[in-house]
Amino acid sequence: MTKTDPSRGALIGVRRMIDGVDDALLTLIVARRRLVSLAARIKQDKGVPTRDPDREREVLERARRLGNHFGLPSASSDRLMTALIQDACGQQGLSQKPDGFVAIDTDQGARPPITGMLANTMNNQTRFPTASRWLRLLPPPSRLSPLLRRIPIGWQATLFEAAMRRVLSAPIEKGALELLVDRRLGIEVTDLELRWVVVLRNGRMQVCAQEEIAEATVRGTATDLMLLASRREDADTLFFQRRLVLTGDTELGLTARNLLDQLPWQEIPLGLRIAMQRGTDLAVAARTAYHASTA
Repeated sequence: MTKTDPSRGALIGVRRMIDGVDDALLTLIVARRRLVSLAARIKQDKGVPTRDPDREREVLERARRLGNHFGLPSASSDRLMTALIQDACGQQGLSQKPDGFVAIDTDQGARPPITGMLANTMNNQTRFPTASRWLRLLPPPSRLSPLLRRIPIGWQATLFEAAMRRVLSAPIEKGALELLVDRRLGIEVTDLELRWVVVLRNGRMQVCAQEEIAEATVRGTATDLMLLASRREDADTLFFQRRLVLTGDTELGLTARNLLDQLPWQEIPLGLRIAMQRGTDLAVAARTAYHASTA
C-alpha cells in the first residue's frame, strides 16, 4: 500500500473545504444578481428612483454589524459589500461618484425562498405538516440517554458494526478506505451520551474495546450526525457552524472526512438510503417542533 503524507492529505482536505465555501459564495452572488435585476424592474415599473443613499448606508451598516458579530473586521465587510454594490451598479448601468459609489437598492434585506440543501435542513417540518403538533411531544434525544445506557455495550457494538457494514462494505472491498486501516476513529453522540471507537481491520469496520483511545474524534448531536450520514447537510457547513467538532489528530480526521465524502452515495442500498433520509427528516422536524414549543 502506497504511503501518503498525512500533512498533504490535510492540506488537500482544507483546500476542498475552501473550494466548497467559494462555490457557495458564487452561487449566492448569482442569486443576489438576479434579485437586483428583479428589484430594478420593479422600481422602473413603479417609477421609484434608482438611487437611494440611505438604503446603501443601511446595507453597509447591516453587513458591518453581522460581520462584527462573527469576528470579521469592519474593513473586510466594507470591502466585500462595496464590491457587491459596485457589481450591482454595473448591472444597472449606474456610474460612480469620485467620493464613493452611488446608492443602489441591493435588496440585502430581502428573503428569497429557501431551496436546495438549506431547504432540506431548515424546512423539514413541512414534510410532516399534519403531525407537527405530535412532533412536539417527542422527547429530545438527551432524555433517551438513560434508556440507551441500559443496553449492554456489546449489543451496542454489534448493532453499530452491522450498520457500518451495510454502508461501507462496497467501498472497503474496492480499497477506497485503505488510508484508514488500523487508524482509530472516535464517534461521540453528545446528547445520547454514546461513544464508539472504530477501526478498519481485516477488511471490515470494527468497534474497538472500551480501553482503546481514539486518535481523532468527531463529536456532535444525534440529529446533526444523522444529517451528515444521510447527506442532508454538507459536512463543511456542520463543522463551520461548530455543530460537529473534530478533536485529536486533525489530519487523520480530515483524511477520514474526505474519503467518506467521496464515497458514491448511490452504492448504498436504496432501502437504507430512504430509511436514513426519512429518519433524518423526522429527527430534524421533531427538533424544530420541540424548540418552537419551548421558545
